[in-house]
Amino acid sequence: MKHRIGWILSLVVLAALASVAAASAHRTAGPTVTIWTDQDRKTAVTKVADEWATARGATVKVVVKNFGDIRDNLGTVAAADAPDVIVGAHDWTGQLAANGLVEPLHPKAATLKQFPKYTLDAFSYGTGVKNLYGAPVAVENIALVVNTDVVKLPKSWAQLETEALAYKKKVKGPVGIAVQQGSGGDAYHMYPFFSGLGGYIFGTTKAGTLNPSDVGVASKTFLKNASLVDKWNKEGLINAKVDGTTAQNAFLKKQAAFWVTGPWNIDTLKKSGINFRVVQVPKISQRSAPFLGVQGFFVTKYAATHNVDSLAQDLVATYMMTPEAQTLLAAANNRYPANTVAGKKVVDPVLGQFGAASVGGVPMPNIPQMANVWSDLGAAWVRSTKGAGSMQASRSFAGAAKAISLKIKAGK
Repeated sequence: MKHRIGWILSLVVLAALASVAAASAHRTAGPTVTIWTDQDRKTAVTKVADEWATARGATVKVVVKNFGDIRDNLGTVAAADAPDVIVGAHDWTGQLAANGLVEPLHPKAATLKQFPKYTLDAFSYGTGVKNLYGAPVAVENIALVVNTDVVKLPKSWAQLETEALAYKKKVKGPVGIAVQQGSGGDAYHMYPFFSGLGGYIFGTTKAGTLNPSDVGVASKTFLKNASLVDKWNKEGLINAKVDGTTAQNAFLKKQAAFWVTGPWNIDTLKKSGINFRVVQVPKISQRSAPFLGVQGFFVTKYAATHNVDSLAQDLVATYMMTPEAQTLLAAANNRYPANTVAGKKVVDPVLGQFGAASVGGVPMPNIPQMANVWSDLGAAWVRSTKGAGSMQASRSFAGAAKAISLKIKAGK
């Protein structure tokens, strides 16, 4: 009888221990926060998010998607399979916020002070009061790459133009400045020239929000300076027939001393054997500010559905905005951190030069109406810089501005 009681007690103890172990395992696993990211950022995002999760007693599930599919899939995914956090581009903000797919963020004031205003503006949206919907983590922009073996670093637009044309004549190159356009145009790569001549995409309201009714593609200042585009076209400084491959080859084969490109070509530049420096395109009549693409993280509406809203907010609005997290992300992706403290820790000199060239840049407008701008603005450049038979720039851009405004009105 004693043996039987002892056996029963042993079972009870074992069962209790198993229960405690199961509960402990459950606590260790904790709640799960699901993140959608692309393959390029998977390793860095997983490393940073896992460090956060360990400190919070949570678990992170990283799901890889094609970058271009993340935004669209978020609008169609079933709630059970939906992410709580997504990696995304700032110009998704307007569409995602307008459709109620992402939540506003509320970082601490001390955190916000570590970010340039334009990176925060990039993820802000609202028709009245602007809310911050994304945490900026990386800045991407184009800049002017200079072959310092054959030309001096330009201190002014006049010097750049003179040296580019002199080198073009010397080597009988195809173009003075290797900047890509192609048959479909490329308003992104041409933006420093556009802003330098006084052009802009959208003005702002008194509340500081983007105003789609104020289209500056043919602003008074730009039209006043448009004859310079005709001059560049005539002298062969730029040419719309140059596409991405042609522009890259022209620089790498030393047929052009200047190349307009972005940090995605850092490795190509380092392997080129060319001594180079990366700078912002010099001021023309105004600062030749580049377009900025800002990558970051959004908290989706599904975080609340999955009961991990506070965790998702902490991950995005607190942890991902720290210098430590952004330093790791920058090193893994060759993109300059949005956090200024992290920016000072960048050790790669080329990445640092691209970062310096982003100062004063203009975030690509994040409102839905921007979709009506790209093709017509790119086409305006093609029509006016294709060499023989080009249209006068003032006429070309005035036509583009009219077409864009009509499309925006039709979309209301």
